[in-house]
Amino acid sequence: MAELFKANDVVTAAIEIEKRGEKFYLSLVDQAEDSKIRKVYEHLAREEVKHKQLFEELAQRLSKVELPAWSNESEYLSYLNALIDSHPLFRMKDLDEINKGVLSRKDALHIAIQFEKESILFFMEMREFVPESEKTFVTQCIDEERDHLRRLSEML
Repeated sequence: MAELFKANDVVTAAIEIEKRGEKFYLSLVDQAEDSKIRKVYEHLAREEVKHKQLFEELAQRLSKVELPAWSNESEYLSYLNALIDSHPLFRMKDLDEINKGVLSRKDALHIAIQFEKESILFFMEMREFVPESEKTFVTQCIDEERDHLRRLSEML
């Protein structure tokens, strides 16, 4: 039988990803000179807030979940921590470069695209351990992140 562990640690990381995503997109809104791009960044910031709220609700519903059969708790937490640590918004020490306007439009878009890709990967892993009743919610977030990725890619 697979081991059980608290999923709230991973959900807490998802909440933090969404918080940092909102902050990131709001920073880009402040620099965007093109109104169309500004509206996209504003929309993405609102989406991050929505996702954060959904993950907060999910955290309240979760207690213990079953680990994937291929790992024990230590291995799985190490794996998830590696996913979190590799996420662009956790690698950035702060948003000073963005706030100072150091990033070009293209660089900002590339960071945003990487942010969305890493979020998709993280949420796909997250979906593996949430109860069946919560998988639809996580899949919805993944689909929305894919839409964000598509929209950002079209702006390049």
